[in-house]
Amino acid sequence: MGKWTRRAFITAGSLLGGGLVLGVGGIALAPNRLGLRDKNAKDAAHLTTWLKITPDNRVIAIIPHCEMGQGAQTGLAMMLADELDADWEDVVIQEAPAEIAYANGHLIAGFLRIMSDIPAWLTRALEYTTYRVSRMVPLQITGGSSSTITTGQYGMRVAGAAARAMLLEAAAREWGVGVDECSASRSVIRHAASDRSGTYGEFASVAARLKPPQNPPLKTREQFTLMGRSIPRPDLPDKVVGKAVYAVDVTLPGMLYATVAAAPVPGSALQAVDHAPALAVAGVREVVELPDAVAVVAEGFTPALRGLRSLAPTFGASERGTASTQELYDAHARVLSEDDGDVDHLVGDGTAALASAHQLVEAEYRVPYLAHATMEPMAATAQVKADRCEVWAGTQDPLNARSVAAKAAGLDDEQVVFHNTHLGGGFGRRLPGAFDYVDQAVRIASVMSPTPVKLIWSREEDMQHDFYRPALMARCRGGLNKNAEPVCWVSEFSGPGDFGAARPHYGIPHQEIIAHSPPENLRHGSWRSVGHSQQGFFMESFIDELAIAAGKDPYRYRRALLSEKPRHQAVLDRVTEMADWNAPIPEGHGKGIAIVECFGTSVAQVAQVSVDAAGRIKVHKVWAAVDCGFAVNPDQGLAQIQGGILFGLSAALYQEITLSDGAVEQRSFPDYRSLTLADAPELAVEFIDSGEAMGGLGEPGVPPIAPAVGNAIYAASGQRLRSLPFRLG
Repeated sequence: MGKWTRRAFITAGSLLGGGLVLGVGGIALAPNRLGLRDKNAKDAAHLTTWLKITPDNRVIAIIPHCEMGQGAQTGLAMMLADELDADWEDVVIQEAPAEIAYANGHLIAGFLRIMSDIPAWLTRALEYTTYRVSRMVPLQITGGSSSTITTGQYGMRVAGAAARAMLLEAAAREWGVGVDECSASRSVIRHAASDRSGTYGEFASVAARLKPPQNPPLKTREQFTLMGRSIPRPDLPDKVVGKAVYAVDVTLPGMLYATVAAAPVPGSALQAVDHAPALAVAGVREVVELPDAVAVVAEGFTPALRGLRSLAPTFGASERGTASTQELYDAHARVLSEDDGDVDHLVGDGTAALASAHQLVEAEYRVPYLAHATMEPMAATAQVKADRCEVWAGTQDPLNARSVAAKAAGLDDEQVVFHNTHLGGGFGRRLPGAFDYVDQAVRIASVMSPTPVKLIWSREEDMQHDFYRPALMARCRGGLNKNAEPVCWVSEFSGPGDFGAARPHYGIPHQEIIAHSPPENLRHGSWRSVGHSQQGFFMESFIDELAIAAGKDPYRYRRALLSEKPRHQAVLDRVTEMADWNAPIPEGHGKGIAIVECFGTSVAQVAQVSVDAAGRIKVHKVWAAVDCGFAVNPDQGLAQIQGGILFGLSAALYQEITLSDGAVEQRSFPDYRSLTLADAPELAVEFIDSGEAMGGLGEPGVPPIAPAVGNAIYAASGQRLRSLPFRLG
C-alpha cells in the first residue's frame, strides 16, 4: 500500500477534478457526509444519509445500490444494522431514490483507500470530495464487485455506528445520565443502574436533531452479531411467488407498449421506412422513427411486435464496415504483427531475457465477442409531460440513467423522476454508457405524450444490439532457464486493456505487456469480471503451458512462483486438497487448475473434465477455494461464486457472437447457448477467512473457470485448445 505524500495528494486532487484542493479551512467547513439527505426527506427520524428509524421501531436501511440478483442490498443492510446494534427482524431495506443526495461517492473513496493509505486528517476531505465528484458525474453505480468493499465498509458501517451513538446520546439526555452508562442491543437502549429501557423508535426523533459523528468507532470482527452469518435475503420470497417488480412488470393506467428494431449493422442511420404496413395491424397506434432505429407503439406488446415485423426499413452504410468474424480476427493479427502498441506493464527487460533464454515457449490465444444475455431483455417505461418526465426501468446506475432520460426529453435532471426496479440480470449491460433503451423509451414517450409507453426489446433485438464483451487476441512468449524456471514473460494483446488484468501475478523477473488497439466492429461494454475474463484465460493457460514445457506439475509450478503471495498459495493449496489433486481418475478424464485475483479476491479452481472418442467435452466437477478476506453473508457469497463459475462455463463451452457482413448472426438462446441443469457440473466451494482486507464476490468466480477447463482438456486429451469456446476436432 502506498503512502500519501504531498505529491500523491496533489495527483489525486487532479484526478478528481481538483475537488481535493479545499485548503485547511475548506476541509474544516466541509459538510458531514452522513448528514446529507434527499431534498424531499422531511421525516424527523432520518438520522443519517442512509438510515431512518420510525416511531414503531422499524429500521429503514437506505441502500444506494440496485438489486440484480446478487443480494448486495441484504449484505449492505446487515453491515449497517450490525454497527447500529439493530434487531434484524426490524430492518426494512429500501433502495435509495435517484437523487443527488444519495450519490454513492463511497465507491470512489473506497477505491482510493484501497489503492493507498490515507492519513486520518484527509478522511473528511476525501469523503466530501468524492461526494462532490459523484454529484457532478453523477454516480450511483452498482458493479465491479464494489458495493460491499466500498459503500458497505465506508458508508453503511459508519452510518450505523454514527446513528447508534446519536441514539445513545439522545437516551442519555432524556434520562439525565452519562452516555457511557447506557447500552444498546437489538434496537433497544438500556440504563442498567435505573432499570430503564426504550426502543430506538422512542428516541429517533430527538436523535435525528443531533449532529452525526464524523468518525464513530467501528466494531472489531469479534464484536459482529450479524456480519459473518448466513442470513436469508428478504427479497427472495417475493421473487419466488412472482410479486417482485421488474421493468417488464410495470403497468400504468392507459399505458401503451412499444418495441424497436435498430440498424442491423452498428453505426448505420435510418434512411426511410413506410409506416403503412404497421399501421394496418390491429392495435397499432404509431410508428416512431429514431436516428438509428424504428419503433412501433401499440395497445399491447404482441401487436407492436407484429407491426414492427411488417416493416422494411432501410439503413445507410456504417462507418464500422461490414466485417465477418474471420476478417475481425485477421485485423487483430495485423495490429499484433505491424503496430508498436502501448506498454501496459514493464519489469526488467523482457525482450533481452527472451533472446538469452534456454528454452522459448510461444502461444496465441483468442476469445470472441460475448453478449450479456440477461434473462430480462431491455425494458423501460416512460411518461413525458411538458415540464416533467417519469421513468421506470432497471439499471445499474439510476442517477446516470436519469440524466440520459432528461437529455432525451429536453429537460433538466431535476425534472425527471427515475424509479429503479429490480433487474433481471445485469452483468454490466445496464451500466452507464449502455442506457440506449432508456433513451429510446423517453424519445418514444415524447412522441406519445402525455400517454405512458412501455418499451420492451425482443430477445432478438437484445441479442443483436448488445454492448458486447470485446473480442481479444493475445500472443504470449515465455523464456525458461536451464532449470526450467521462467525468467521472462512477454505478451501482447489486441483490444481494450483493463487496469492490470493482463499482468501476471507470478514471480517472474522480466515482464513485458504490450496493448494494441484493433478496429472495433461492435460497440462494447463491461461484462462480468471485465478484462479478467479474457486475460485470466490467457494468463492461466500460458502458465500451464510453461509448466508442461518444464515437465513440472502445474500446481507445484504455480506455487513455486508465488512465494511472495501467501494468500495465493493458500487458495492453491486448499483447492488441490479439496480436489485430491494427485488421486487417480478414470481414463479419458483430466484435471486442470487456475488461479486469478481480481476485485481484491483470490480464487483458485480445479476442474475435472472428460473427453470422449467423439471429442465431446463434459465438465464433471469444479472445486473452488476463495479468499475474499471476510464474507459478510457466507451463503450469499457462495451463491455468487457458484453463479460466476456457471456463467463463465457457459461462455467457455458454448458462447460466441459472430459477424456476417457486419451484423450479429446470433438471435436467441438456441444459437447462443447457456449452460442447462443437465450440463452443470457438481460444485464445491470453500472460503478461507484470511483476516485480510475485504474483497468483492460478484465477479471473481468467473475468470478461473475457462483456463481450468482448458487445462483439464489438455490433461485428458493431450490437445491444447487456445480459443474460446472450446471445440475439439
